[in-house]
Amino acid sequence: MQFRFSEELEMTRALIRDFAAEEVAWEAGERDEEERFDRRLFDLMGDLGLTGIPWPERYGGSGSDCLTYAVVIEELSRVCASTGAVLAAHTALSSWPIYAFGSGEFKEKYLKGLANGTKLGASSLEPGITGYEDGDDCVLNGSNRYVANAGEADTYVVIARNAPEQGRRKRGYNAVIVEKGAPGFNVGVRARKLGLRSLAVSEITFENCRVPLDNRLGKAGQGQEIAGSVMELARISAAAQAVGIAQGALDAAAKYAGDRKQFGKPIGRQQGISFKLADMAARLEASRLLAYQAAWRHSAGLPCRKEAALAGKFAADTAVAVTIEAVQVFGGYGYMREYTVERYMRDAKCIEMGIGSGKLNKDSLIRSMIAD
Repeated sequence: MQFRFSEELEMTRALIRDFAAEEVAWEAGERDEEERFDRRLFDLMGDLGLTGIPWPERYGGSGSDCLTYAVVIEELSRVCASTGAVLAAHTALSSWPIYAFGSGEFKEKYLKGLANGTKLGASSLEPGITGYEDGDDCVLNGSNRYVANAGEADTYVVIARNAPEQGRRKRGYNAVIVEKGAPGFNVGVRARKLGLRSLAVSEITFENCRVPLDNRLGKAGQGQEIAGSVMELARISAAAQAVGIAQGALDAAAKYAGDRKQFGKPIGRQQGISFKLADMAARLEASRLLAYQAAWRHSAGLPCRKEAALAGKFAADTAVAVTIEAVQVFGGYGYMREYTVERYMRDAKCIEMGIGSGKLNKDSLIRSMIAD
């Protein structure tokens, strides 16, 4: 087994690291403080081909794979976890269902704009929306409280439970595409979060919103399968985000430990701090290997439900632990907003809770292991 990236992937990592340092990092703190989504960054990612990494070139994508996608998410999250979360929600939760279940015509119509970055995607996969057929339309009602990219997105993948209307009772769920501005589709107040503050998360509501039946994704009644299909890529996304956050926090803590002096020497040379940094690095490297393994299996078309669940859970827990320790290395300064580690800690907790990337709790991990 070779633990080595291809030359092309190493070049991609270097390119994204430079992009993150030059375009993403410099206002990350201000965006977090202002809870400001920056569409300019998403447009720049589209120009670089990052908004369609795993999708074929004929649909506007880069024709790459999930491992490359994971590396990109990691490098973005290393300086700004919110930016990584925007791309993760766009790719894993919105673009993936269209790629996996859409016809060629459907992909041409919807996936192409998402892949080339001219459209931003979001999805509503949780229960709360109902729909029924009325002539050539599907009529949607209900709400979903926390939707990543809501209000900023142009294209929404919505899972709707069949509602008993006009004497008809049909069980099951359908997936439909709803575009921004559709009559009866509204975005509510944006949520104020502990972390990932420049990721837009808002409530969406439907009031007799009529969507053409031609906008139905996949087959009738396939909505639950479509919703479930996103979890592997969503968990890989979460693992990559967590690895990036932990790496950013470790970098900051190591630099501070090298610069900060007490009793005439850097605190990093004191045993308590050096052991702490070593433990942080060990957990981080284990998380990275789990994330890369799951992404590689996804790229190879191999089953990866268990691997993705393990990677997501372990990496998220590691990010929380590493960022807390990074704050401890900084001491009292670690709690001050002018330093980055408190933002990393808040962002890590959001990843652990599944904000923007799907559920990562132990129950879902156990179900994944039993299923395999």
